Amino acid sequence: MIEVHELTKRYGAVPAVQNVSFRLEAGVVNGFVGPNGAGKSTTIRMMVGLDRPTSGHCLIDGRPYRGLPAPLRSVGALLDVEAIHPGRSGRNHLRVLARSHGITARRADEVLEMVGLAGAADRRVGGYSLGMRQRLGLAAALLGDPAALLLDEPANGLDPDGIIWIRSLLRGLAREGRAILVSSHLMGELAQTVDRLIVLGRGRVLADASLADLVSRHAHRVVRTRTDDPDGLEKLLREHGAAVARRPDGSCEISGLTGDEVAVLAHRSGVLLYENTTVAASLEDAYLTLTQEARR
Repeated sequence: MIEVHELTKRYGAVPAVQNVSFRLEAGVVNGFVGPNGAGKSTTIRMMVGLDRPTSGHCLIDGRPYRGLPAPLRSVGALLDVEAIHPGRSGRNHLRVLARSHGITARRADEVLEMVGLAGAADRRVGGYSLGMRQRLGLAAALLGDPAALLLDEPANGLDPDGIIWIRSLLRGLAREGRAILVSSHLMGELAQTVDRLIVLGRGRVLADASLADLVSRHAHRVVRTRTDDPDGLEKLLREHGAAVARRPDGSCEISGLTGDEVAVLAHRSGVLLYENTTVAASLEDAYLTLTQEARR
């Protein structure tokens, strides 16, 4: 288990992270989201000892990262794929890391195969595409077979097949009992991957809840309609307490009434509906609601 307690980081008078607390438990994929500058990367860097917190701490199975006897065997981190030496081959990069922890060269080859880089293992990293460097960074994170993974934008640079692959990989790693934190801006992808979501805004935790709970509390279903009389329908629905938003394609998005209630009102008033569809609440809607003030 990883426990983050009241982490704070200030640069002079400017607070980058303020009293951030959360827990990562075994077998759970946690999404880590927020607007640019919310403090996600700084928080992860403090968790693995790359930035010293102004106050607060992070404990990994009861120890700070710097106190772990073999960090790669406890926590695998993917932070900055550009930090890999461009003159080394992918295989040599991993073997150097492996030797620092007494990990066999065979394990380096295993993770290269796992991330789909076995055929490019002896090429220099400077010739890798961004997606290939992402895969190599993920291989490094997996090298010590760690119980926890901290991944900052792991799908960045991956093609659609790669995004589907990493989704499946993360779910599989969680089923093995690992604690996983994934920072990403891809809401649609997170909705298919994570169990919990930690939302940051202006360096503070805005929400920490299961995906289902967060969506149900902060997003609402809407009814989308198309009609032969949008002005008349809008007036009718507003009279019955609904909120109506007109879309550029001529359709209306309605909140405050169910699809059935809209259909009954339209029928009684002689308004013809071409479409009357209930649109489910989404993670993206919940995220935008939660971070509205922070984004301003």
